[in-house]
Amino acid sequence: MSSSLTEPVAKTVIIEPSKEKSGGVVNVGPGVAKIKSEFLIVVNTNSQREKIVKLDELAGSSEPEVKRLKISGTNGECDGGDDNDDTELVEFGGGANSKEEDGATAKKKKDKPRGQNKPKDRPRPPKFLNENKLCPNLLDGKGSCMWASNCKFMHDIDKYLASKTDNIEGECYVYKKYGKCSRGLTCLYQTSHTDSEHVNMVNQPLWSEMQAEFEATHKFLLPKDKQIALRKRTFDFKEVEKIYSGNAPTTTPKSTELNGDTTKTLGAVTDADLVPLRVSEIKKIDWQDKLYLSPLTTVGNLPFRRLCVEMGADITCSEMSLATSILQGSTHEFALHRRHPSEKLWGVQLCASNGAVCAKAAHTLMECGIEYDFVDLNMGCPLDPIYRQGAGSGLMCRGNKFHSLVKGMTKVLAAKDKAFTVKMRTGIKMDKNIAHSYVEFCRDNGVSAVTLHGRTREQRYLRHADWNYIGTCAKIASPMALFGNGDVMSWDDYLQRKTISNASGVMIGRGALIKPWVFQEIKEQRDIDMTSSQRLELIRKYVNYGLDHWGSDSQGVGTTRKFLLEWLSFYHRYIPLGILEDPPQRINQRPEKYFGRDEMETLLASSNCNDWVKISEMFLGPVPDFFEFVPKHKANAWSNG
Repeated sequence: MSSSLTEPVAKTVIIEPSKEKSGGVVNVGPGVAKIKSEFLIVVNTNSQREKIVKLDELAGSSEPEVKRLKISGTNGECDGGDDNDDTELVEFGGGANSKEEDGATAKKKKDKPRGQNKPKDRPRPPKFLNENKLCPNLLDGKGSCMWASNCKFMHDIDKYLASKTDNIEGECYVYKKYGKCSRGLTCLYQTSHTDSEHVNMVNQPLWSEMQAEFEATHKFLLPKDKQIALRKRTFDFKEVEKIYSGNAPTTTPKSTELNGDTTKTLGAVTDADLVPLRVSEIKKIDWQDKLYLSPLTTVGNLPFRRLCVEMGADITCSEMSLATSILQGSTHEFALHRRHPSEKLWGVQLCASNGAVCAKAAHTLMECGIEYDFVDLNMGCPLDPIYRQGAGSGLMCRGNKFHSLVKGMTKVLAAKDKAFTVKMRTGIKMDKNIAHSYVEFCRDNGVSAVTLHGRTREQRYLRHADWNYIGTCAKIASPMALFGNGDVMSWDDYLQRKTISNASGVMIGRGALIKPWVFQEIKEQRDIDMTSSQRLELIRKYVNYGLDHWGSDSQGVGTTRKFLLEWLSFYHRYIPLGILEDPPQRINQRPEKYFGRDEMETLLASSNCNDWVKISEMFLGPVPDFFEFVPKHKANAWSNG
């Protein structure tokens, strides 16, 4: 196997929009999206008080200094802080008091929470006492509990309904779609599907038609007997162990007679462990020119994938799950692998540092009835806890482990008629690309497709993705499919990068979080100027899909709200097409301070976490008193009260 590039590739430059002075006032630097002057918010520093004015009103001003205003507690907030915070000015030009102001700003920024919240820093939802929960046998408002004398749940329906003060007005999406709400009286929309006697109503014709789909999409993914077998380590892995008995030669016992004595010999030694899979043994999947939604931790959940499939995504994949947690029978890990019927080509992404563990996890998922089309190996996760275990991007430092893992997984999945894919980064160290050698190995050992993110582990998401190198690896990968990933946010980005790299397809991650309709733009080859009402409708769909997936009771609504807020932390970054000077928006661009074409568009553009909570309340009702939201970045934390 060659460890060097087969041939040099001419450097092709990604076209970026030009940056010019606007009205002779503000010099827009790299990474800043140029906004039309009539939508800009600036501060007239010639006034004694801070006054918001439009940029075109200052075009002829001789004032040498123009500053942008961060309005604390209002739309457009960037620090997500308390409403009582002092106003912070970010300076663009020099002035007489610039040093004093710089010192004050530095002190202000020093107190600002920074970095990422670790799981232990995030609040967990409160646990409700069983005696305050309605007995599951009484969810429909009728029936009885055979263990009433020993049951720990509440059995007084009137008392339960009297204590249930968080009902939401409106129609229950689950009842409207399926004809029956399985949450019954615990549903926060229960007034829309219960009668005067507090009995859960059923639309029998609709329920008869939709019952099979409901049960298929809401079944338990981890049967109790399978979970017990996993935890007691009695789960049957003989089939996997037979295939994955590693790289030891396969032998067949043979009985022979020598000098009158019957002895058992090992027989002929085969080379099955050395011979790669034949092309005919690999599952055939048409990857060419497909649009692939990236596996996204936390935000790449089933409701979001449903939304992207409606917008034109061809391939979807589950969130990354740890193979070791699957083998421990973790219900949380299994919950990540629910597939919606609209996902026509769907895979599961596993993270592991050991081939046998990864193969057993893939086998376990299938034995539990989870039907996937392919298994994707995560070889790109840059997080330290994963990297230190030798998983994720840590596999790029452990060539022998990776080789053993690929050889075993391709054989295990080929026996199940499933494909095996790998997602990797260009390397570990900054500006040191090593992915081409791994791509070549994958090509020669039965991997169906490889996705290459055009950045190294150290880069994380800094700089532009290296699509020239992706193009080099695409040539090496042929005839195996190779997807490029990084910086695609519009059909123009897609066209440029597809032309440069000649990749089989493109995977889109952050671009889809910011504008899910990017898939529609690519397929129709046009820029779409989404109005605020259209963007709000996408949020409504996400909420409905969340209630369908997580449930419409208090716990389900809380989970839906949490993941909605996580998504809004990306969704607000979209800059409406109609207010851009140089459309389309690029993935690494941040806007100057601006207001939208209507109030709702301004609200949707706010980076203030308080405004995200307000948006969630439009669909899910007021947040409870105990609600607290702490996303991945500390600066966007929010608490009630």
